[in-house]
Amino acid sequence: MNDFYWGIDLGGTKVECVVIDRKDDRCVLRERIPSEADQGYRHILHRIKILVDQCAAQIGHDPDAIGFGTPGALDPSTGLMKNCNSTALNGQPLQQDLADLLGVAVTLANDANCLALAETHLGIVRQICPDAEVVFAVIMGTGVGAGIVVHGRLINGLHGIAGEWGHNVIEPDGQLCYCGKRGCLETVISGPGLERAYQALTGEVCSLSRVMKLAQSGQAEALQVKARLIHYFGRAVAQIINVLDPDVIVIGGGVGNIEDLYDAGREAVMPHLFNPTFHTPIVKPILGDSAGVFGAAMLVK
Repeated sequence: MNDFYWGIDLGGTKVECVVIDRKDDRCVLRERIPSEADQGYRHILHRIKILVDQCAAQIGHDPDAIGFGTPGALDPSTGLMKNCNSTALNGQPLQQDLADLLGVAVTLANDANCLALAETHLGIVRQICPDAEVVFAVIMGTGVGAGIVVHGRLINGLHGIAGEWGHNVIEPDGQLCYCGKRGCLETVISGPGLERAYQALTGEVCSLSRVMKLAQSGQAEALQVKARLIHYFGRAVAQIINVLDPDVIVIGGGVGNIEDLYDAGREAVMPHLFNPTFHTPIVKPILGDSAGVFGAAMLVK
């Protein structure tokens, strides 16, 4: 084992690498290049190899293992990628291909899992609750996903879907989800889901940030959309607390910037909670766009 651990965040438009000193968790190198994903799966692999070689040359060390944050999940039963919004990765043996190409051990996790690891080991959880046993970290943005960390380690699950909070059905007759079910949480409290709710009420296409500004000014339809978010957020968070009872809940993603989630959202949890009190902190992440790549590195720490 050398003095560094490596993480790579494989995004839709870029590939980013971080190299971290094992002794003090200090970032010694951070580089990114365009992924050029539109040129296909093999080209993405080629771009990753270019980036790894560049970083190894700069620090004078080759990696012995690399953690990868990916826009989807690895199916443990098949070794193939699934649920990737970078569709060129779907159905591909990404972990094996990377291990063969780079000649190192490779570990994969999706973006929400990487957020959970990063904020647990380097971010807000380490600041406010360093002895946390269970952390539940959510990305609420274009989609809705989550990661679960227990005793500092990521929980993947038998099918590789642990933390797929966004695909629990919460509105049985609701919007059709890309996964094939109706009324998944992702269709209700994601940014696009809330924008669709506003359009259904008004006939207007409007960004979520604009809807929230209209709610602040007292517009009835915008207030109705915000109330819908708070209601379903409370129900869905209560389900997680009733099952996992986490020490900390971290809310990332653009929807997580809506301040009402942290007061009215807390209040909306209580009617659905199997406990008379609710002490779990619900907090924002502090690592920003660093979370993905640092969380990937945590996979191999």
